[in-house]
Amino acid sequence: MSEDPKPWFPIRTERLLLREFRVSDEADVHAYGSDPEVSRFMDWGPNDAATTREVMQRWARSQEVWPRDEVNLAVEHLADGRVIGSFRLGLKAPGHRTADFGHSYHRAYWRQGYAAEAARALFAVGFGDLGLHRIWATADVRNIASWRLLEKLGMRREAHFRQDVLVKAAWRDSFLYAILAEGHGRR
Repeated sequence: MSEDPKPWFPIRTERLLLREFRVSDEADVHAYGSDPEVSRFMDWGPNDAATTREVMQRWARSQEVWPRDEVNLAVEHLADGRVIGSFRLGLKAPGHRTADFGHSYHRAYWRQGYAAEAARALFAVGFGDLGLHRIWATADVRNIASWRLLEKLGMRREAHFRQDVLVKAAWRDSFLYAILAEGHGRR
């Protein structure tokens, strides 16, 4: 994703390790991927065991390629060694130094600051090592916790897209949030 093609992960924070997925993570990934509440606002899930296995295999194949424009990382909880979620960073329009991100977490780890901790670490790498200019994300307008997190991270709401994504046979509205390198770290 940067001029220097070295992998920029794993990333360790106070409570988390953001790293590539392992085959042994499948049960942990399925634990949150099969939860209807976790996938409620997502364009995937809830996953059955076969779907989780397919996703894990797809991630494993993508990990064989470097450099790559999209990186999916396991979010490992250091205290118990469980994979509690996933984080994706995707380079958009190469040359424009812009990326988007997405994430999901096991419900037992919600509202404890893990998503913000992981996002801040990714932003530091994105704006630092990767030399990104802009990082953006979208959130279903009904997913208040998601867009409040984006605001907490210092991201600014730039758009409200009406019926922009067909999710589970229904059109959804999305908010678009972004942060620039120059605005990162002001919070």
